[in-house]
Amino acid sequence: MKKMTSLERVQAVLAGQTPDCLPVIPQGFMFSAKTAGYNIGKINRCPEKMAKSHCISQEKYGYDGCVIDVDDAALAEACGARALFRDDNVACVDEHHPAVNDLREIPDLKIPDPKKDGRLPEWLETTSRVTEAIGDHVFVMGRADQGPFNLLSLLRGTQDFMMDLLTEDEEVIYEAMDWAVKVHIRFAKAQLEAGAHATSMGDAYASPNLISPELYRKYAFPYEKQTVEALQGYQKPYSIHICGDTTSIIEDMGKTGAEILEVDWKLDMGKARKLVPDHVVLMGNINPSDPMYLGTPEKVLEQCRNVITSTKGRGLILSSGCALGANTKPENVEALIRAARTFGSYEQLKELSCGK
Repeated sequence: MKKMTSLERVQAVLAGQTPDCLPVIPQGFMFSAKTAGYNIGKINRCPEKMAKSHCISQEKYGYDGCVIDVDDAALAEACGARALFRDDNVACVDEHHPAVNDLREIPDLKIPDPKKDGRLPEWLETTSRVTEAIGDHVFVMGRADQGPFNLLSLLRGTQDFMMDLLTEDEEVIYEAMDWAVKVHIRFAKAQLEAGAHATSMGDAYASPNLISPELYRKYAFPYEKQTVEALQGYQKPYSIHICGDTTSIIEDMGKTGAEILEVDWKLDMGKARKLVPDHVVLMGNINPSDPMYLGTPEKVLEQCRNVITSTKGRGLILSSGCALGANTKPENVEALIRAARTFGSYEQLKELSCGK
């Protein structure tokens, strides 16, 4: 089997083909910053350093793609939320002082221009810089920050929004979601226009760990699906990341039209592979805490092998189940790459596909 570049490797999996070995795309923006000698909180307005950190880390460890992320607050901040900045950690939204006190106020907020408002231009510039530097041979996913459901949670305040889901008039929620999906789609389009090979959303608050599958299907799923449909003209993959145990909604997620589903460590990957269409790529789902931070390389290899075996390596991008912490052990990241090359080689994948 001819050796592929990282970009070719990811593209092969997305096309339903067998790569020379499974690709690895860790969610590693905090780890990358630390690898380059920075604290993420000190470089979140510096595209040059953010891009440099991704390039340095990718070259050092040899993984196949970079997820361009900054924090979970940038899109909400551009919409009017108050962001709290910390030198040694990511920025977060100050939910004690929400942008709105009533969902009826949401449609009156400004839809931000990603090229002008808040820190979104710096995020886009980071994507452009990484793509220009290594995008000819490395897959670049420009995350479009929070999905519509998450964005509303941050603007309204998560606790209050959860109560709204149970007590507010349905049409008020739908109108607010209509506004939020427009915001996200605009940023996602800007990420693709900045050169990213793919874009994505984080919709963690739509997880069954927080809301019921019924509420997910009613208020989150339609807008995730709408996002994917709105971006089809770009002919680039879209990815959805939802944290927690998504077993009860993974089949629904597979119907959004997203080409990639980023799944957390609590999900059984073998079961997920059976529940979503074959053309949908699963990205995950090694526990970022144990083994990536707390464990050993041997434990990383074992968990990776289980993921590969249970899915038979079909439609799989090996990744951390969620964002890697800045203090993730370097030797465990090396083990993540080694596992893909060892247990996910072309020969191993062919054997797995034959049921051997």
